[in-house]
Amino acid sequence: MKPNPHWMLAVLLLLPLGSANAKRDEKTPDPLAGSTRKDGFFEVWTDPAKGRVLLGVEKLDEPFLLVTSLPHGLGSNDVGLDRGQPGNVREVEFRRAGPRLLLVERNTRYVASADDAAERASAREAFAESVLWAGDIVASKRSTRIVVDFSSFLSSDRHGVAERLDATKQGKYLVDDKRSAALLDDAKTFPDNTELEAILTFNGDGKGEFVRQVAMDPTALSVRQHVSLVRLPGAGYKPRAFHPGSGAFGQGAIDFSQPLAASLDVRWQPRFRLEKTDPTAAVSTVKKPIVFYLDPGTPEPVRSALLDGANWWKSAFEKAGYKDAFRAELLPADADPMDIRYNTILWVHRATRGWSYGAALTDPRTGEIIKGAVTLGSQRVRQDILIAEALTAPYDKRNANELAQRAEAMALARLRQLAAHEVGHALGFAHNFAASREGNGSVMDYPHPMLRVASDGAVALADAYGVGVGPWDDYIVKYGYADFGGADETAALAQLRRDAEAAGLEYLNDADARSPGMAHPDALLWDYGKNSLATFDLLLDVRRRALAGFGTGALPPARQLGELEARLVPIYLLHRYQTEAVARLLAGASYRYGLAGDTKPGTQAVAASDQRAALDRLVRTLSAAELALPPNVLDSLTPPAADYERGREYFATRTAPLFDPFAAAQAASAQTLTFLFDPARLNRLAWQHARDAAQPGVDDVLDAAFRGTWQRDTKTDAAPGAAAVQIAANWTMLDALLAVVDAGQLHAQVEAQARARLASWREWLAANPGGATTAANRKQAATLIGQYLADPKSVKLRPLPPVPPGAPI
Repeated sequence: MKPNPHWMLAVLLLLPLGSANAKRDEKTPDPLAGSTRKDGFFEVWTDPAKGRVLLGVEKLDEPFLLVTSLPHGLGSNDVGLDRGQPGNVREVEFRRAGPRLLLVERNTRYVASADDAAERASAREAFAESVLWAGDIVASKRSTRIVVDFSSFLSSDRHGVAERLDATKQGKYLVDDKRSAALLDDAKTFPDNTELEAILTFNGDGKGEFVRQVAMDPTALSVRQHVSLVRLPGAGYKPRAFHPGSGAFGQGAIDFSQPLAASLDVRWQPRFRLEKTDPTAAVSTVKKPIVFYLDPGTPEPVRSALLDGANWWKSAFEKAGYKDAFRAELLPADADPMDIRYNTILWVHRATRGWSYGAALTDPRTGEIIKGAVTLGSQRVRQDILIAEALTAPYDKRNANELAQRAEAMALARLRQLAAHEVGHALGFAHNFAASREGNGSVMDYPHPMLRVASDGAVALADAYGVGVGPWDDYIVKYGYADFGGADETAALAQLRRDAEAAGLEYLNDADARSPGMAHPDALLWDYGKNSLATFDLLLDVRRRALAGFGTGALPPARQLGELEARLVPIYLLHRYQTEAVARLLAGASYRYGLAGDTKPGTQAVAASDQRAALDRLVRTLSAAELALPPNVLDSLTPPAADYERGREYFATRTAPLFDPFAAAQAASAQTLTFLFDPARLNRLAWQHARDAAQPGVDDVLDAAFRGTWQRDTKTDAAPGAAAVQIAANWTMLDALLAVVDAGQLHAQVEAQARARLASWREWLAANPGGATTAANRKQAATLIGQYLADPKSVKLRPLPPVPPGAPI
């Protein structure tokens, strides 16, 4: 019998209203059954049976901050995926799309800050947002929250691990879903932040050098990813405008609401929120101090040194009007260092030594710092001890223990400065590579140990590093954090800048310091002293004394003899940073950062006399007098023992298994020539000489380099093999110039000068064969130059020899 639909409808209408719903509820399983709920910023549900982490989302279309980090890292300095590494701060929000929830990242790079809603919308609609993730809604009947399974987001690569592996040439890696999972026990939620974690396993071919170095199975790299969901900071914070002379980082956006004559590029200075308990007091306690927490895994005596150095900032904040506003202390045992609420100083182990970092995680809308994250590489301190021991060679002396303690004391002094430096970054402050001109001018500079020769002829390590923050640090804390009460902030900040200039405080950042061809004579990494020429001479003297005393006494008794080569490297290249400082004088020019309305414009060339003095010293480093090693060094060097090998910290060798004196001389020569023949420097030389004939020109530099190498007489050099060492440096000089000419970065007229000088060298080399030692080399050099000038493509140029790493120290 065919059912009558009208009859069925009538029966249903006669049933009590709740009966059908009640029957359906009995059959439909509770999607959250067996889950445990935790209340907080986001409601968190953990489901052990299904391995799920679910979020209860109460408010849609309301922004919050998303931050990733790595609780467990890869352990490779070269790849850079360190334990505790923070990721970018993103402004995101949840939006509903039918049965799914979307996690959308807002575009905070291009905005309109106008009060008018339509103007703000026009900017928002003009630039793409990013949907980072979408998940199916699990339930929506509990209170007012929508519950969504967030596990797939947590177990996806949100930190960019695979991208980093690819960028460092470790291969293509992808997340393996079956070997990745959200970690339920690590899911926590608090009133203003929710902290979630997952283990991610990346599959790849495992052929990369660095992953093979650190991973048990380089085809399966398992790290942990932490995700922080953070409530936007509340009202009351006032952004401070960024100024190029503030000594701070800048952060901002392209703001299309700016007046027509104003720049669209609007920047603020990142800083923590500091509020006085008594706004009328010149010095007041604060409502919430800035606290940095040190990794409890840091051992002594490192722990005490790091806490001491980090706490140097207390005095600067007090001078800025804040009492007890800053402190560093040990992280509580029950605290998670990845929790966004804790500013952290982590002691991070890697397979090799490497850089340390300080990061300020900020609200992208205002620049307010929500977390400071400092990463200190644990092997750096060992490099400092190595350098100190190599300088003093304590272990063959009667007072070996005392001298070894001095070496450790120097390394710990460096750690104090390092802690202050990286915490400074996390406070919002940039490098100042001009501060070392004033000695301990700022912890935000890179400090070279202040070495000297003592009255007994030994290298002295006492007071190698400064103590406490410097005058520049006091200035940047005042500029970034001072509360000017009812005074005009713009005027007060301008006065601070004028006071800093009057006090002789200079400021130069990374952009003017990193490249070998940079121009400013004060933008220097690892230098010290006001006068680059004088400190260069001083450091060469220290180097000679250290080399004269170098031997097995530089190596602790329990270390294998082959390590002595690694200890020679920083001593033989001790002058590397002052060589760069001297090179900055050549074709150098000074200038200041600022705005058109408050800073004198233009550049001022370095005096011609200083440039010529710098050229003389640079050429001196290419001579066998400086390059040839004394007998005590040559006679002490021993090949690595069985099961040991030379690594990147050693000079290369083509005389294996023995130490290669030629390679060492070539590396030191290449260090100088990288600066001397930098194309930007040669181009500047041409212009400065064209404008002022008293300044050295390109021909002056090339002639001096040729005189100091191929034309140099080594008869008075007493060191063993000096003539052969000089020839090695000669070839490095020629190879360096050919490489610069071939690279295509010289102006046409500068390249023409270089080619003309090469042609004249060819003629001289062919006409002056010299003695038996030099004849074959000069003939071959003349032939090479002739072939290159006639047909560059027919000549395979030699790359410059590798130089073992120096920084970081």
